[in-house]
Amino acid sequence: MAGSALKVAGRRLSQHTGSGAPVLLRQMFESKSCTYTYLLGDRESREAVLIDPVLETAQRDAQLVKELGLRLLYAVNTHCHADHITGSGLLRSLLPGCQSVISRLSGAQADWHIEDGDSIQFGRFALETRASPGHTPGCVTFVLNDHSMAFTGDALLIRGCGRTDFQQGCAKTLYHSVHEKIFTLPGNCLIYPAHDYHGLTVSTVEEERTLNPRLTLSCEEFVKVMDKLNLPKPQQIDFAVPANMRCGIQTPPS
Repeated sequence: MAGSALKVAGRRLSQHTGSGAPVLLRQMFESKSCTYTYLLGDRESREAVLIDPVLETAQRDAQLVKELGLRLLYAVNTHCHADHITGSGLLRSLLPGCQSVISRLSGAQADWHIEDGDSIQFGRFALETRASPGHTPGCVTFVLNDHSMAFTGDALLIRGCGRTDFQQGCAKTLYHSVHEKIFTLPGNCLIYPAHDYHGLTVSTVEEERTLNPRLTLSCEEFVKVMDKLNLPKPQQIDFAVPANMRCGIQTPPS
């Protein structure tokens, strides 16, 4: 986001975190869907956010929040996932005061619907929302306000990217999202994706700008590659997407 400040619920927030301890970061893994969940916290205020929680590991995440003495303000999703049910709904129950967050363009239910340019503040830190559609229309990337790290969801993976053949995906849109919203960040900005299937955990903007085999192609070539992937249907899509549209909690039986 251009300019020297970020918008936070009608207020302005400096991009500089100032003196003090660096952001607390924990990367967790859910093995069935190969999903990464990220816990970020301010060591001074103890306020925290959780990115892309999974239902099956929500209890684990809540326990870690408690062990570290943090107060979880938000459980946020980079998009409406098709390969797992989000844990954001359960976390609202496990950790009172926690609010669910997702892009308005996802069409999913949440306590807070964010848009491009919005910031999620926790203590001295904030996550800037950058719309990065293409995998789905509601995909967003969260960028720490000092631009030292970005949480790219399924838009940009390590040496790859999210598929574009379902959930109203569009390869051309994804290509422009990555090049205009992510590759414009500093080269040393760390890239933390929502998934990895090869045991990798982190990359950088510069690595992906120069080494990503798909996104170093021209837009036209990229679209051709994506159109020919012929990937199998996600195993959990038929129940994960409807559940995630309801913040991860299925409607109780009548």
